[in-house]
Amino acid sequence: MKIKNIGKHFRTITEHKVLVMKECFKLGLYRQGLLHDLSKYSFSEFWTGVKYYQGNRSPNAAEREELGYSAAWLHHKGRNKHHFEYWIDFSADRSKGLVGNKMPLTYVAEMVCDRIAACKVYRGKDYDSKAAWEYYERTRPYITPVLHPETQALLETLLAMLRDKGEEKTFNYIRKLLKRGWY
Repeated sequence: MKIKNIGKHFRTITEHKVLVMKECFKLGLYRQGLLHDLSKYSFSEFWTGVKYYQGNRSPNAAEREELGYSAAWLHHKGRNKHHFEYWIDFSADRSKGLVGNKMPLTYVAEMVCDRIAACKVYRGKDYDSKAAWEYYERTRPYITPVLHPETQALLETLLAMLRDKGEEKTFNYIRKLLKRGWY
């Protein structure tokens, strides 16, 4: 483990957390903004981040490449409701096995903020409003089988709106959805 990565990883996760907080605050999600990704500072997630730090992508990907899984990611997604993986559970209909459950709107909104912030951190000056959609497009083939159809439809609507109309119009739309309380 490289000692110099401690500060770099701390700065990266803190920059991400602050960006998500600002985005959540724009939506009125103050509690979620303040509490977003606190588990990244826990021992199991933080030290994995230091060990596998690269600066241009998630350290969890590097841990997964080396071990075949990421213990840090398993810890993280089990504690953070803005990740659709948190919502995967056995179906009440046992014949369906594991299924993605519909995410509450506030967590879908936080997930969009999370994706925007991650793209801003990792792309830096090369960030544009298409980045979150482009990342989703690359991951779509393997996440859609476990993403609840209504959650998927909303996520795709919001990311496409972000791509095509920008952050301000997308956030106005999300605020209207939050005011209504449903999707």
